[in-house]
Amino acid sequence: MDLLHAVLLLAAGLAAGFMNALAGGGSLITFPALLGVGLPAVPANVSNSVAVCPGYFASVYGSRKDLRGQERRTFLLLPTAVAGSIGGCVLLLITPEAAFDVVVPFLVLGATAVLAFQDQLRRVVGHPARISVIRQRVLLHTLVGIGAVYGGYFGAALGVMFVAGLALVLDETLARVTAVKNVLSATVGLTTVVVFALFGPVNWATVAVLAPATIVGGYVGARFARRLRSDILKLVIVIFGTGIGLYLLVRAFT
Repeated sequence: MDLLHAVLLLAAGLAAGFMNALAGGGSLITFPALLGVGLPAVPANVSNSVAVCPGYFASVYGSRKDLRGQERRTFLLLPTAVAGSIGGCVLLLITPEAAFDVVVPFLVLGATAVLAFQDQLRRVVGHPARISVIRQRVLLHTLVGIGAVYGGYFGAALGVMFVAGLALVLDETLARVTAVKNVLSATVGLTTVVVFALFGPVNWATVAVLAPATIVGGYVGARFARRLRSDILKLVIVIFGTGIGLYLLVRAFT
């Protein structure tokens, strides 16, 4: 890896950490960058998952004030996030990447649509304030489990998927939902690090460059997200999620 490649990865890591904290989808910056420095698709995907993980923890620290009062509920979701992400990692290691690439764009676009039409869907599902405790728990674990499987496999726009699902069933501001999303993303990220470090083709040189950059970007992004109004943050996530989904759709069929 030469100096130009290192600079490219450093810039990609900063931007990815920022976007992961704000809306998710940072992997769509770092994954192409890893391909650009010469890594094959699967090693690039695995190395990317390991590299962006520290940025998730920086995002958790940056949004910690919005997590207050939600600690117990978030903690109870962690086993589901771990189990789902292990399942996603296994899928990546044992199945052809092309098969899941066809499904990924529709998952991202679907999650974005859920967030965009949140108010209309709440009329069908029921407003979070009126959902029973048991039903809320079942919905939360189901949505987190699905998101975690996706995160273990590919991870791009994981934040969009988590925010869309959580905002549908939690009666919280989007900033507080984002804080929970950051914890879940960090859990998925740490799980993928363990699995891929043991069984995946990780390129540790690229990880050493990307990981510190995602930490800085993640912290700055989380601090920035706390200053945005909920409607503006929602608009940013919807626009970014739509762009990611369309990009992946074109990529899957070309």
